[in-house]
Amino acid sequence: MSKVPAHLKYAASHEWLAQNADGSLTVGITDHAQEALGDLVFIELPEVGAHFAAEKEIAVVESVKAAADVYAPLAGTVVDINQAAVDAPESVNQDAYAAWLFKLKPDNPADFAKLLDAAAYQAIADA
Repeated sequence: MSKVPAHLKYAASHEWLAQNADGSLTVGITDHAQEALGDLVFIELPEVGAHFAAEKEIAVVESVKAAADVYAPLAGTVVDINQAAVDAPESVNQDAYAAWLFKLKPDNPADFAKLLDAAAYQAIADA
Protein backbone atom coordinates (compact mmCIF):
# COMPACT_ATOMS: atom_id res chain seq x y z
CA MET A 1 0.00 0.00 0.00
CA SER A 2 1.30 3.45 -0.94
CA LYS A 3 2.25 6.02 1.65
CA VAL A 4 0.04 9.14 1.83
CA PRO A 5 1.48 11.56 4.42
CA ALA A 6 -1.27 13.44 6.23
CA HIS A 7 0.56 16.80 6.32
CA LEU A 8 0.57 17.18 2.52
CA LYS A 9 -2.10 18.19 -0.01
CA TYR A 10 -2.75 16.23 -3.20
CA ALA A 11 -4.05 16.58 -6.75
CA ALA A 12 -6.19 13.88 -8.34
CA SER A 13 -3.49 13.65 -11.05
CA HIS A 14 -1.12 12.14 -8.40
CA GLU A 15 1.00 15.14 -7.41
CA TRP A 16 1.72 16.02 -3.76
CA LEU A 17 2.24 19.56 -2.47
CA ALA A 18 3.82 21.01 0.65
CA GLN A 19 3.43 24.66 1.61
CA ASN A 20 6.70 26.49 2.32
CA ALA A 21 7.25 29.42 4.69
CA ASP A 22 7.76 31.82 1.77
CA GLY A 23 4.37 30.93 0.25
CA SER A 24 5.81 28.74 -2.49
CA LEU A 25 4.68 25.14 -2.89
CA THR A 26 7.00 22.16 -3.23
CA VAL A 27 5.58 19.63 -5.73
CA GLY A 28 6.41 16.01 -6.45
CA ILE A 29 4.71 12.83 -7.60
CA THR A 30 3.05 10.58 -5.06
CA ASP A 31 4.28 7.22 -3.87
CA HIS A 32 1.28 5.69 -5.67
CA ALA A 33 2.39 7.32 -8.95
CA GLN A 34 6.00 6.18 -8.74
CA GLU A 35 4.82 2.66 -7.80
CA ALA A 36 2.54 2.52 -10.84
CA LEU A 37 5.31 3.76 -13.16
CA GLY A 38 8.07 1.52 -11.90
CA ASP A 39 11.78 2.38 -12.10
CA LEU A 40 12.20 5.97 -13.25
CA VAL A 41 14.96 6.56 -15.80
CA PHE A 42 14.38 10.15 -16.95
CA ILE A 43 12.80 13.33 -15.58
CA GLU A 44 12.19 16.52 -17.56
CA LEU A 45 11.37 19.57 -15.45
CA PRO A 46 10.10 23.04 -16.42
CA GLU A 47 12.33 26.11 -16.59
CA VAL A 48 12.53 28.41 -13.60
CA GLY A 49 10.40 31.48 -14.35
CA ALA A 50 7.93 29.59 -16.56
CA HIS A 51 4.24 30.15 -15.79
CA PHE A 52 1.66 27.37 -16.01
CA ALA A 53 -2.11 27.28 -15.80
CA ALA A 54 -3.67 24.79 -13.40
CA GLU A 55 -3.86 21.23 -14.74
CA LYS A 56 -1.45 21.90 -17.63
CA GLU A 57 1.49 19.59 -18.36
CA ILE A 58 4.49 20.94 -16.45
CA ALA A 59 6.97 18.04 -16.41
CA VAL A 60 7.54 14.50 -17.68
CA VAL A 61 8.68 11.42 -15.80
CA GLU A 62 9.74 8.33 -17.75
CA SER A 63 10.17 4.81 -16.48
CA VAL A 64 11.24 1.63 -18.18
CA LYS A 65 7.50 0.95 -18.70
CA ALA A 66 6.02 4.31 -19.72
CA ALA A 67 6.23 8.08 -19.82
CA ALA A 68 3.81 10.12 -17.74
CA ASP A 69 2.99 13.79 -17.64
CA VAL A 70 3.15 15.71 -14.39
CA TYR A 71 0.54 18.45 -14.15
CA ALA A 72 0.59 21.83 -12.46
CA PRO A 73 -1.75 21.31 -9.49
CA LEU A 74 -2.37 25.09 -9.32
CA ALA A 75 -1.70 28.04 -11.62
CA GLY A 76 1.64 29.60 -10.84
CA THR A 77 5.25 30.34 -11.68
CA VAL A 78 8.12 27.89 -11.28
CA VAL A 79 10.60 29.30 -8.74
CA ASP A 80 12.96 26.32 -8.34
CA ILE A 81 13.63 22.84 -9.73
CA ASN A 82 15.26 19.83 -8.10
CA GLN A 83 18.29 19.14 -10.28
CA ALA A 84 19.22 16.23 -7.99
CA ALA A 85 16.03 14.40 -9.07
CA VAL A 86 16.90 14.99 -12.74
CA ASP A 87 20.43 13.65 -12.16
CA ALA A 88 19.18 10.63 -10.19
CA PRO A 89 15.58 9.78 -11.24
CA GLU A 90 15.71 6.64 -9.09
CA SER A 91 15.66 8.90 -6.01
CA VAL A 92 11.92 9.41 -6.66
CA ASN A 93 11.42 5.63 -6.48
CA GLN A 94 13.40 5.46 -3.24
CA ASP A 95 11.38 8.22 -1.50
CA ALA A 96 8.74 10.01 -3.55
CA TYR A 97 8.14 12.55 -0.77
CA ALA A 98 11.80 13.51 -0.30
CA ALA A 99 12.61 13.72 -4.02
CA TRP A 100 10.50 16.74 -4.93
CA LEU A 101 10.41 17.93 -8.55
CA PHE A 102 9.78 21.69 -8.58
CA LYS A 103 8.59 24.63 -6.52
CA LEU A 104 5.70 26.78 -7.64
CA LYS A 105 4.64 30.25 -6.53
CA PRO A 106 0.84 30.05 -6.84
CA ASP A 107 -1.12 32.83 -8.56
CA ASN A 108 -3.77 32.48 -5.86
CA PRO A 109 -2.41 31.08 -2.57
CA ALA A 110 -5.96 30.36 -1.38
CA ASP A 111 -6.24 27.62 -4.04
CA PHE A 112 -3.92 25.44 -1.92
CA ALA A 113 -6.71 24.87 0.60
CA LYS A 114 -8.95 23.49 -2.18
CA LEU A 115 -6.61 20.57 -2.95
CA LEU A 116 -7.28 17.05 -1.68
CA ASP A 117 -6.33 16.01 1.83
CA ALA A 118 -4.66 12.65 2.47
CA ALA A 119 -7.94 10.76 3.02
CA ALA A 120 -9.52 12.09 -0.18
CA TYR A 121 -6.39 11.29 -2.20
CA GLN A 122 -6.14 7.79 -0.69
CA ALA A 123 -9.70 7.12 -1.86
CA ILE A 124 -8.68 8.05 -5.44
CA ALA A 125 -5.45 6.04 -5.28
CA ASP A 126 -7.35 2.98 -4.02
CA ALA A 127 -10.07 3.22 -6.68
